[in-house]
Amino acid sequence: MRIEPIKLMPVGSRISMDEVAKVADTEKTFGQFLADALNDVNELQKNSNKASIDLAAGRVEDVSQVMIAAEKANVALQLTMQVRNKIVDAYQEVMRMQV
Repeated sequence: MRIEPIKLMPVGSRISMDEVAKVADTEKTFGQFLADALNDVNELQKNSNKASIDLAAGRVEDVSQVMIAAEKANVALQLTMQVRNKIVDAYQEVMRMQV
């Protein structure tokens, strides 16, 4: 007797299992998602630095755009650090568990 796996479809969905498989194959891994997020934060930091240099050189007329870029970079960096702290805390908690 052979047991076949159950094929689940979302209720009311009109997509086929082949389409679901294609989406599952193209999804990012956690590592790729994390790398992309860190690259985005790095780009915000670079943009902020460039805007500050342009302001100091007198190439920027709108100071508010420089401040917005700096705050975006600051908020993104703070969020990244908080996520890192939560990951480290979770890792430490797992290491304290007794097996």
